[in-house]
Amino acid sequence: MLQNHSKRTASQAALKQGLFLSGVLLAGGVQAADALDQGDAAIAEAAAIGVVQAGSEVPSVTVSATRRNASLQSVPLAITVIDGERLEQANRNSIESIVQEIPSATFRQQGGNKDSTIFVRGIGTISTSPGVEPTVSTVIDGVVLARPGQATLDLLDIDRVEVLRGPQGTLFGKNASSGVLNVVSRKPGQQLAGYVDGGYYEGNEKRLRAGVSGALVPNVIAASLNALYADYDGNVSNVHAGGGKVNGYERKGLRARVDITPREDLDITLIADYLRGTGSPSFTAYKSTSTAFSQAIAPVVASLENRSVNTDLPSDIRDTNRGVSAQVDWRVNGYTFTSISAARDWDNAQYTSTSAIGNSAEASRITAAYPATRDIGTVAFSQVSQELRVASPKDGFVDYVAGAFYLHGKDRETYQRIVTTNTVNSGRADYGVRNDSYAVFGEATLNFTPALRGIVGARWNRDELAYDHARTSTQATAFAGVQPAVQSDGSVTKDGYSGRVGLQYDLAPGINTYATYSRGYKGPAYNVFFNMLARDTLALKPETSDAFELGLKSSWLQRRLTVNLAAFHTAYRDYQANFYDTVAGAVVTRLINAGEVSTRGLELDVAARPTQQLSLNAALAYTDAQIDQFNCPAAAAASCNLNGKTLPFSPKWKSFVRASYGIPLNNGLLLDLSADYSYQSRTQYDLFQSPDAIQGAYGLLNAGLTVSSVDGGWRVALVAKNLANKSYATNLVASTGYVTRGVPRDDSRYVGITARKEF
Repeated sequence: MLQNHSKRTASQAALKQGLFLSGVLLAGGVQAADALDQGDAAIAEAAAIGVVQAGSEVPSVTVSATRRNASLQSVPLAITVIDGERLEQANRNSIESIVQEIPSATFRQQGGNKDSTIFVRGIGTISTSPGVEPTVSTVIDGVVLARPGQATLDLLDIDRVEVLRGPQGTLFGKNASSGVLNVVSRKPGQQLAGYVDGGYYEGNEKRLRAGVSGALVPNVIAASLNALYADYDGNVSNVHAGGGKVNGYERKGLRARVDITPREDLDITLIADYLRGTGSPSFTAYKSTSTAFSQAIAPVVASLENRSVNTDLPSDIRDTNRGVSAQVDWRVNGYTFTSISAARDWDNAQYTSTSAIGNSAEASRITAAYPATRDIGTVAFSQVSQELRVASPKDGFVDYVAGAFYLHGKDRETYQRIVTTNTVNSGRADYGVRNDSYAVFGEATLNFTPALRGIVGARWNRDELAYDHARTSTQATAFAGVQPAVQSDGSVTKDGYSGRVGLQYDLAPGINTYATYSRGYKGPAYNVFFNMLARDTLALKPETSDAFELGLKSSWLQRRLTVNLAAFHTAYRDYQANFYDTVAGAVVTRLINAGEVSTRGLELDVAARPTQQLSLNAALAYTDAQIDQFNCPAAAAASCNLNGKTLPFSPKWKSFVRASYGIPLNNGLLLDLSADYSYQSRTQYDLFQSPDAIQGAYGLLNAGLTVSSVDGGWRVALVAKNLANKSYATNLVASTGYVTRGVPRDDSRYVGITARKEF
């Protein structure tokens, strides 16, 4: 009774909070409507005296978040949109670097790509198991990527990146209980054109892109082909004899696109891509409280800014991503019928070490506390998907998008750990997961009046999940991170429901407000990994969420200023999280239904164009993500006193500001000066609140100077990253006796030069 009363009290408090925020937004919107007329008068007066230049307005941004192209300002949803060309110029080429511009998102870097993931509004998936689907879904040109690791390499030929915040199940194919990263590539034009784009940065980082596009058959077939090559030595020194630099990469890829329009009512898009990457990600010693560990890494000394390791076998991560897709859009009587068929493969191999020593040849450094270990893991993942949609005409009382979705995923993995003390022992696991996901979804807009609209969406999905696992070991008992031999398999089928309802109201031209409720859903899961035990054989329950969002989107001063505001509160039940436990003296992970967590906050996005030359962008997010009720597993060896604690990878405050000023030169050139600054408050990286896994608040200042031809035929730019030379960690992992740090590319100041020639 007390528990039910507490939940009821919390629900009432949340409702009151929501009503209060709604009142604030609506009141602000009414005042804004009044101010709009005054603002127009002020603009007219300013224009008369030459303070404001004609034509200097914030560019309109088109998004596909509602599965139709629409203006960002008209969509009743919190969205961040980043231009692809701007990302390339800023040397932000992957999701890890893109999130610096997205205050509501963070990125968790781990030893390999398959273990890294994105968080939105403080919620993400921390698990290496192939039996867990991501909380934040990644979609590229309409194709859902079933595994987070598929999206960690470079993005190629990108038009824009849209980050949709909050549950998105009613319109996007796969379950997306916390958000969607929607990547849209460029369309080929009709005119024959090409480009070569190269860059060189301190640290011997080299990047080269080239592409060609144009019509093969005028107005019928257009195509593009883009290629990428990049490599980087790394910013961590391996002091071992002949070690050189680590924490770098090499990547190469191709992307081809063909757009076919055989007649006016039919569009066909064919895309094929291939991307291969190798890397040597290295976590450095951040802190040591163990003499044995300090001796094992000597002469490296653990410190906050340490960028050195001592390893005879550096990490070696290899990824290959490839896929094909076909999208068909057929328009008839105002309706658009869409089919997206796709097949993708992802291969991953990881050669890493779980200790300071990786090779038995280093016998003088081996101790009982820190034996030599070598981990070898492989992933072979494939998926096929099919999505069918229909979009109704938009001139009636009801306009809608409805569809059906199917995805089949198959994962096969191996993992081997070799442990050397005075003898050599090892263990190996072979395991895999099969998943079939079916869904029917739709969302409708009810146009009650020209100013008032209702939103209704629903989704039904079925997840069929099965796994098998077999581990062998040279020992009958546990030793140094290897559990005894075991074998198991299992399967589960679950039906789930999600939905969205809301209202959108236009207070005045250019100003609209919305209030929505969404139910999020994330399917069942299995904790399938190398050290899987009997207790991991039961399927986890699906994770569900209830999300409330209130928003205001506004344009001011004849579109010279846009201000968007969103307030949200989301409560998660049966939250799927990794729980660190101790078995036979070794730390292991246990994926559990951790209980109840919640996230609430405010998000502000501002864009301004005071003059034709000056552009300003700012974004701010306040996120309070916390554990409400943690369910401690039976006989857990680790502490579960986590109620009221902060969720990991969720800074309370995060912001991004950018300014760009263009100066026309007399000789037909354009000079552009730009700077941006990102800030992140104190962040806990450990679910179990280790004081050694806290990254202090930090800010990063970047700048650029670009000279280009007015016609856009060529461009040369100087880029400076992390001008204040601020060292920080993308992840801190606390272990017994020591802490290691994930070292980002811009952990210290560096500069570079880029050049682009179009023809």
